[in-house]
Amino acid sequence: MSVLSTLANGVEAYISRRVSFIPGLLPDQAVKLSVEEALSLLQGRFGRLVELALEPETTNPAQPCTALPAELRGPVAGEYNGNWMKSANLVGVNLRTVGGFWGLALYCLTLPAAQNAIHLLPIWEPGVVGSLYGMCSWQLNPEFYRPDLAEACPWLDTPARQLKAVVNLLHLMGRAVGMDVIPHTDRFSEMALAYPEHFEWLKRRGASIGNHSASLYQAVQRCIWQFLRQNGAAVVGEPLPSGWREFFSPEFPEERRLRLLFGLPEDFAGRLSRRKTLIRHLRRQGYETLPATMAPPFRGLEVDPSPQARLVDDDGLEWRDYRFIRPQAMSRVFNPLAGYRFFESKEDNRNWELDFDQPRQQTWQYLCDHYIAVQRQFGFDFMRGDMSHTQMRPEPAPAAIDRYYHPLGAVKAAIQETAPYFAYFAESFLAPRDVMGYGEEMDHLEASRAEATLGDLQSTVMGSSEFLQRLRQYDDFKNTRRCTPSFTVITADKDDPRFDHFYLAGNELRLFMAFFLADFPSYMGLGFECRDPHPVPAPNEHYSKLFVFQEPRGHKATWGPFVWGKNVQLFKRLEHLKLYIEPLWHWLRGRPTRWLIAPDATGSNPLVAWTQLDEPRLVFLANTSVEHAVAHFGLPDAGLTYPLVCEFTTAEEPSHADGLLKSNGLYYPVTCLQAGEGRVYRLEAGERFNDSLIPT
Repeated sequence: MSVLSTLANGVEAYISRRVSFIPGLLPDQAVKLSVEEALSLLQGRFGRLVELALEPETTNPAQPCTALPAELRGPVAGEYNGNWMKSANLVGVNLRTVGGFWGLALYCLTLPAAQNAIHLLPIWEPGVVGSLYGMCSWQLNPEFYRPDLAEACPWLDTPARQLKAVVNLLHLMGRAVGMDVIPHTDRFSEMALAYPEHFEWLKRRGASIGNHSASLYQAVQRCIWQFLRQNGAAVVGEPLPSGWREFFSPEFPEERRLRLLFGLPEDFAGRLSRRKTLIRHLRRQGYETLPATMAPPFRGLEVDPSPQARLVDDDGLEWRDYRFIRPQAMSRVFNPLAGYRFFESKEDNRNWELDFDQPRQQTWQYLCDHYIAVQRQFGFDFMRGDMSHTQMRPEPAPAAIDRYYHPLGAVKAAIQETAPYFAYFAESFLAPRDVMGYGEEMDHLEASRAEATLGDLQSTVMGSSEFLQRLRQYDDFKNTRRCTPSFTVITADKDDPRFDHFYLAGNELRLFMAFFLADFPSYMGLGFECRDPHPVPAPNEHYSKLFVFQEPRGHKATWGPFVWGKNVQLFKRLEHLKLYIEPLWHWLRGRPTRWLIAPDATGSNPLVAWTQLDEPRLVFLANTSVEHAVAHFGLPDAGLTYPLVCEFTTAEEPSHADGLLKSNGLYYPVTCLQAGEGRVYRLEAGERFNDSLIPT
């Protein structure tokens, strides 16, 4: 029996547009639906527009998104800027966990309209250990291709066509869609090998760096040319240019350069084999890209001499990890990654110093041009800027912020020239000054033109003093700065056994606050809605973080597909919340918050309460303590003289004593709010949004 036949009421409600998702449909059931079942559902709801979204012309990667019919352009295409991001509710999706591009469309059948933006973790071919963030080319990851979709729609026969089809469908479903913009690649990516000048290089012998001069890339170019002369073009019969200067000149077409070095774009195995051969050629002569780094001092590396930092591969090549010469608290070296070389070095890089007055304009243009092309090709509406917290200038920000302040800001600005609605959601954690980057992180984010940022609420236990203090700080930022922090529920980075203790309790309240603090953006990683509590670590396959890479061995290895949580109790409670918010979301979205009980700056009072600043109709009350109820307290009426009628609670057993609250002229006396409870009251004189909910 099909799972949909057991959810007849929910299916009918979805098709008739009474709800925006299918009640009762678990995520792991959704991603297993057949193509035929999914198309029948979508066509029942959207009619002929589904055919329009999937037809050969609208899924042709050569057709820019600006040529698509208005119905497929997405819900934010008419915006004049990216400020819509400041109140968007994002869901982050690792495509490995849902079964590729088509699985994303299936998963979205479980999401309410309130979760109106989808962030795709990186979609490109991965590098070492299959890391999604170590992109090794500009080609789409072939593992996200679905043969069953191509069987049903034969023209959807490439990853690019399938991605474009899914973005079309998500736009039709009312979702903005975002891509990751990544300022680094795999250490020996096609980008680094085809454009050595856009990266920093070093020459290592044993455990010492012999040369890390700024001009070393020219020797690497000659070495790569030597490889081409010895091995010929990757595509048989393709003639080579006259010499290395012509081959690496800016005028030499990129497409031809890549074909000569690696082969045809569609030949994944052939390109990988050729790239490995070229890597061995470079490594035998000691050449490597400089690994990417995080946090001050950013610069100044040496070879790590410890035995565990040395590896000899199957070809007999020695690989060494690197470390900082003078590390600080958060200093990290990402040995599998190489950062782009965005600035010239001082004194030929003798002292590892960058000259921020001399941006390498061709490198900036290279990065911007590629992401412009990706956005135009697939119609992405926003970017998540990976490692947005990176601010490498030890000195204060320049007096005038120009286009070369930060590469992620440059990508956003370049795309906005033709897509003004394009928004920037920054990956930064709002750490104290000089911890993750030099200076104040919020200053840096504003200078980078980010509309919103991830923040770090996800790294706290609900109701802890850290949670309350951060929420208060983020509210202050929201009201005083141009970049708005997110109410982040969970991310792929936090769906990791090391962080299980953050999510043992209070999860209903996390999503409650993410939805109803309507002038905050929010972010929820896939799988949260049914995530099991893990008082002890679960097997690795239960954590989406461990599918960001593909470790074959060790403590991060996975040996099977992603395992969805079986927390049906949490799923049902959150579904109750999603059904409640359905009829009121379009009225509530983005409305400014008026605090009745603001987050306690000392972190001692767990209560928070708020209403709408401009047109108060609903009052939200939350006890962020997951351990203790709060009894007999006053909810300030702040001039709200009407009685309050309880419409919704996250508690299993609602308090009948507090079903109706009446002001005593100063405040509304409240009998009790249970641990971790969120409650919604309607002003009795206000409009009732929700007379009935669909049974599940």
